Amino acid sequence: MTKFTVNDRPVQYRMDPDTPLLWALRDASNLTGTKYGCGTGDCGACTVDIDGEAVRSCQVSIAHAEGRFVTTIEALSPDRGHPVQQAFAADNVSQCGYCIPGMIMAASVLLRRNNDPSDEDIDAAITNICRCGIYPRLRGAIRRAGRIMRGDEQVAAAPPPGITPEEAARAVPALGRPATGGGKGAD
Repeated sequence: MTKFTVNDRPVQYRMDPDTPLLWALRDASNLTGTKYGCGTGDCGACTVDIDGEAVRSCQVSIAHAEGRFVTTIEALSPDRGHPVQQAFAADNVSQCGYCIPGMIMAASVLLRRNNDPSDEDIDAAITNICRCGIYPRLRGAIRRAGRIMRGDEQVAAAPPPGITPEEAARAVPALGRPATGGGKGAD
């Protein structure tokens, strides 16, 4: 059994230790904000924060996450009040939106270390692929998020999600009680 912390909650997975973290998060914990893009670590759609590092979760096993702290897009800010989320909304960064959770996670890690990044810093830290080509807006939003973090700028809050964290937790299959019984058809 593999144990670590996901979004400030201790979890344990009864899965093969070589299972990619991406699939444990999506399939066992129903944290579907972490996206499957390529499965090779190239696109960044599956980026999560592991102990303060932006990590491609398709390339990391749950055994590698043992004892560590994993943060997904769902826990970055339950009300979408994180400066990166605010800036992405204010700058209308999203187009199709599929790559955005991974980019937001990578940007949040960058800005925690350097809240005044240059374009070169942004390009080095955000290697995620966007098929829609949002890169100019992406850089602007990351610079704006840095200004928000420094207190140099304020923007209107991003709209809140359409579900409360409590409602979402009820819908997460991994939080339910495990089925009992010996096998197929057992009561």
